[in-house]
Amino acid sequence: MIRSMTAFARQDVQGDWGTLTCEIRAVNHRYLEPSFRLPEAFRDLENRFREELRKQLKRGKVDVSMRLQSTDNVAQGFEISEEMAQAVNEAANHINRMLDNPAHINALDILRWPGVLSVPEQDYGPAKEAATGLFEQTVAELASVREREGERLRPLFEDRLKTMAELVAEVRSRMPELLEAQERGLRDRFEKVRVELDPDRVAQEMVMLAQKSDVAEELDRLDAHISEVADTLKSEEAIGRRLDFLMQELNREANTLSSKSIDAGVTRIAVDLKVLIEQLREQVQNLE
Repeated sequence: MIRSMTAFARQDVQGDWGTLTCEIRAVNHRYLEPSFRLPEAFRDLENRFREELRKQLKRGKVDVSMRLQSTDNVAQGFEISEEMAQAVNEAANHINRMLDNPAHINALDILRWPGVLSVPEQDYGPAKEAATGLFEQTVAELASVREREGERLRPLFEDRLKTMAELVAEVRSRMPELLEAQERGLRDRFEKVRVELDPDRVAQEMVMLAQKSDVAEELDRLDAHISEVADTLKSEEAIGRRLDFLMQELNREANTLSSKSIDAGVTRIAVDLKVLIEQLREQVQNLE
């Protein structure tokens, strides 16, 4: 399964306690790196959310945002301790009577005194339970989006791999002709300088030349790596890191093929291979 690391998902849920919204954004990253912005009352859910992410995702920088909008019927009111307010007022008046220039105390001064004004604690239990289910749904949607985005790249991979296999086959088919042309060229050079041809010397030179220009191993490894990429694309596991390694190996073999080239046509094919490999490598950087 080809999965992209870039995706976005959003889910909402409503209840008597209000409306809860969860948004998850994911971009490329070498490892899984989640970050959370949660309502303060939901902070104890963060570890559970992290575990759920690890089950669904393997790589990516993931930003999770959750917002709670309470309904009017659960809006928090204020509780006023009349006894405390009365005590503060009496204490302030007592002090004022002792002062030469007493200052008038107003209602806000009394409300600011600790213990006079309080906010009743709200029961977030139902909202937190809904948040857990909402998060799981949003992560599942994100994973689904990643899969859809990744699968859109499959034709690109298959087309490039097919072209690369054809190029490798073309080089393989041309090698006998190229080696034969090399031998003729070597004999012609000897004849031009009118050097007596020593069969043993010619054979030795041809062996050395063939060794320098032998690309059979490179072609075999290119074929093997191309097949391995095709097989990896069928895996159900995260494939990004393995594909990245295979792209490096493919590029190494293409570079060697270019350095051993004895023909302009082979050099062109090696360049074309490197272009195709680079196109795949750019896409691999975005795969989980």
